[in-house]
Amino acid sequence: MININCDLGEGTNNEEIIMPLISSCNIACGGHAGDFKSMTKCVELSINHKNKIGAHPSFPDKKNFGRKTLKISKDDLSKSIIQQISSLEKIVNKMGSKLYHIKAHGALYNEMYHDRILSEIYLNSISKYKDQCYLYIPFNSELEKLAIEKGYRILYETFGDRNYNDDLTLVSRNFNEAIIDDPKEVINHIKNMIHKNEVKSISGQNHKIKTDTICIHSDTNNSLKILEEINKEFKIQEK
Repeated sequence: MININCDLGEGTNNEEIIMPLISSCNIACGGHAGDFKSMTKCVELSINHKNKIGAHPSFPDKKNFGRKTLKISKDDLSKSIIQQISSLEKIVNKMGSKLYHIKAHGALYNEMYHDRILSEIYLNSISKYKDQCYLYIPFNSELEKLAIEKGYRILYETFGDRNYNDDLTLVSRNFNEAIIDDPKEVINHIKNMIHKNEVKSISGQNHKIKTDTICIHSDTNNSLKILEEINKEFKIQEK
């Protein structure tokens, strides 16, 4: 069984058709996208479909959808991360559920692959949730190493619809090769990761990787078709 997660509440308005096809969702909570209305809708759908609920904090930068590194002070970033997760948690608790995981978004996620200082700011900001939530994080990253040192509970995340560089970072969205939107290619990509614990990088080399949950982005072309094919090909984690 595989855990398929999806970033939702980001303005694509396809949550209702995606929710039945996934195991867990990462809900935008105001940093790069999302507001009270979208968070409430996503939480309600998540509960109805028995999906695991996750917070999806980012750099506070809706203008660039959180996909550019933001020059911001340590304190301001920490306050923003705390506020983002707290705003979602209040809705989740009010609706009788709980947060299962936390997954950073966009540039914040990508920068923490190599940046230990940023990883420490992030982990210190979410220390309240250390024993409550899992962290979705990339294998062999500075974030992973520091999270293990600090005793956080982690789940390794890979991306079914994204290509990888040789250092296991994601290929920048500035390049055409960044996205995999052909369902058959996505299936092969996932098979390599879950059956061989490998990922083929953009250079054609295979690299060792760990995966507990696989992300498909809601704004990827053919995302619905991709998720439908995944559900046909694999047994999705029971809810």
